[in-house]
Amino acid sequence: MSIQPVCQNKKAYHDYHIFETVEAGIQLTGPEVKSLRAGKVNLKDSYGRIKDEEVFLLNTHISAYVREDGFKQTEPDRTRKLLLHKKEIERLIGKTREKGYTLMPTKIYFKNGKAKVELALAKGKTFYDKRDSIKEREVKREISKAFKRGHKG
Repeated sequence: MSIQPVCQNKKAYHDYHIFETVEAGIQLTGPEVKSLRAGKVNLKDSYGRIKDEEVFLLNTHISAYVREDGFKQTEPDRTRKLLLHKKEIERLIGKTREKGYTLMPTKIYFKNGKAKVELALAKGKTFYDKRDSIKEREVKREISKAFKRGHKG
């Protein structure tokens, strides 16, 4: 099973508490797949939305694939359908109805030649939660530095 990462949404881990993740396929056109393989994608402001028991990915920017023959391009920020099993969608509907939960794409990658997106069930962090995360990360970094100094002799 070969996994080729294309793009990660590191800001999502900073701004949201991530509770669980789900792998979903993405419905794309041919030129969009070529742009993905070239790494021309941005997940910065994107999010997932459930409508009529279907899941969609909104505000994901996939740049137009440049060709010499002037092939008609799709809109870079168009809404893309995500491919999930019905039971997974029903479970996500139940979770997102709870207060404050949202669907955030955390990464896009190719798995066995197919484009996949990792959707996270997330809840927004408050300002002090972000400060706590930064402080915790700095403490871990200091501890690892101290161990490295202690083992060098």
